Amino acid sequence: MQVLSKTRVFPARIGYALGLLAFSSVIVWGQAISLPQGQGRETVQRVCGACHPATIVLGHGMTREGWGQVVASMITRGAKGTPADFEAITDYLTKTLPPKQGAGGAAVRRAGGFPAGPNDRQTIDPAAAARGKAIYTPNCSTCHGPMARGTANGPDLVRSIVVLHDRYGNELGPYLLDKHPKAAGTSIASLSQNQIKDLSHFLHEQIEDILRSGPYTKVLNVLTGNAQAGAAYFKGAGGCASCHSASGDLAGIASKYDAPTLQQRMLFPRTVAFGRRAAAERMKPVTVTVTSQDGEAVSGVLVYMDDFDVALRDGAGNYRSWRRTPDLKVERHDPYAAHEELLDTITDADIHNLVAYLETLK
Repeated sequence: MQVLSKTRVFPARIGYALGLLAFSSVIVWGQAISLPQGQGRETVQRVCGACHPATIVLGHGMTREGWGQVVASMITRGAKGTPADFEAITDYLTKTLPPKQGAGGAAVRRAGGFPAGPNDRQTIDPAAAARGKAIYTPNCSTCHGPMARGTANGPDLVRSIVVLHDRYGNELGPYLLDKHPKAAGTSIASLSQNQIKDLSHFLHEQIEDILRSGPYTKVLNVLTGNAQAGAAYFKGAGGCASCHSASGDLAGIASKYDAPTLQQRMLFPRTVAFGRRAAAERMKPVTVTVTSQDGEAVSGVLVYMDDFDVALRDGAGNYRSWRRTPDLKVERHDPYAAHEELLDTITDADIHNLVAYLETLK
């Protein structure tokens, strides 16, 4: 019986903080992998890292034309920089990440320039994955968790660059046999190529499980909680009653949505607005108030904000933007902030109980 677990919830601000740490390097099996040294590296980290880890380019290799297309695409999506910045980024990527060479030294050409995912996806053999699990459990689960999602003692292998790039053990094998910091003197160092291949199937199966085609996307029955306990949480510790009312905006909500949808809307309200007040199914906007040093205050819908700039569209539809300086006061008003903050404290039992209570509001 599947339910959404608190352990799978990642608040936006946590993801943002992790993204900041990953601008110039990524952690693979406990080791940092950084962008190659070269002129323009700092520009790539500054410009590209404003929206995503700059290390997203690692593993790709293209001609100047290919990288130019990637940079042009990023500009159309809002990348901020000067023409000189984008020229420096293209030069850096061209020199440090040239086209990969295949057999005989021929350049490997990938369709679509900068693909969204690998074009050599591993086909998982369920039998091999089962054998791989039998290898993984006694050797790896203590540090990396039973489903390879990571623990305090070891990283999440589902997000490991080694595992993501691995195909049938070609990356995993060399790492386990030669580079793993704890493999020496253990049974890991004596795994055969067939065993490593089976282990690869198991790890790729865990990756598939978190994708749209995986079993974790098929919600079955989430009504496993206690409605009375859910009502108490709604009115008390959860703080839900400070914004919502069972006889007001949530009246009849269970007649409109099934239990899995109620759970999704409660935990992830940004996906679609929650409650009768949002009958148009539109998400409430984040607003911001900017007060300059001279005391002028301007409020409106937030368009963009980072550590350097803030922009909004005021009630008259005018676009306004400011450089963020120490004397500029910025107040952000997020209608869904309470839901995101709740994710830090709500337990699995609270989730189940709260959904059971919401299901009674028909």
